[in-house]
Amino acid sequence: MNIVYRSLWERKFMTFCDRNASVIEWGSEEVVIPYRSPLDGRVHRYYVDFYIKVHTKTNEIKKYLIEVKPKNQTIPPPPSKKQTKLYKNKVLTFLKNQAKWEAASDWCEDRQMQFLILTEDHLGV
Repeated sequence: MNIVYRSLWERKFMTFCDRNASVIEWGSEEVVIPYRSPLDGRVHRYYVDFYIKVHTKTNEIKKYLIEVKPKNQTIPPPPSKKQTKLYKNKVLTFLKNQAKWEAASDWCEDRQMQFLILTEDHLGV
């Protein structure tokens, strides 16, 4: 198992998983989901940040795929009068993320799992 983190937020989530007795197992970037990019129409591979398996308070075992993202990347950028390169990049990033997350949700639904996006609000940062 390779442990990969690309931000301190992801590392914080890893620490949570290690310290939480309800987390039975977890991995980073182990699940790969194909998705069709709205940018070029081609199929790409989405490496989801985390997989976790949890023992719930109701004595169930649940599995989740977790993506850690800044909240501003989970909502469409507000309309801008100036179509700057930065604005266009934000729009394209949002569209690509939406395609990835829709594919992940569908993938999870087929496997009795749940896909969650965690932001700074959830991580307390």
